[in-house]
Amino acid sequence: MPQDPTERRVVVTGPPRRARRSSGYYRPRTEIDEQTTLGHTYVRSLMRIQLRTGLAVFAVLALLIGPIPLVFAAAPDARRLEWAVLGFGLYPPLVLLARWYVRRAERNERDFVRLVEDR
Repeated sequence: MPQDPTERRVVVTGPPRRARRSSGYYRPRTEIDEQTTLGHTYVRSLMRIQLRTGLAVFAVLALLIGPIPLVFAAAPDARRLEWAVLGFGLYPPLVLLARWYVRRAERNERDFVRLVEDR
């Protein structure tokens, strides 16, 4: 049975169809954008870990700076010691503490983004 020469096969092209995701697939970013309870939990966990990092820095800072007035009170005639401690002894630990805090906060955010990224 030969095909009729007037019949032609027509190929319709279009954008590729994406496979439909199963209903069991969840997207954390969508949960956050839609402000669902699960999304709120994700954001709250990020806020909690950032708060924990900030409180750790504050505790170290309080332990570092808190006793300084007691040291100054113990040696009332040592004005040069006060300036040396405040100017040179305190500055490097503060810079190191600030660097640690920024690195830790950025790592927390990177971990959070990795968690909510679409895979």
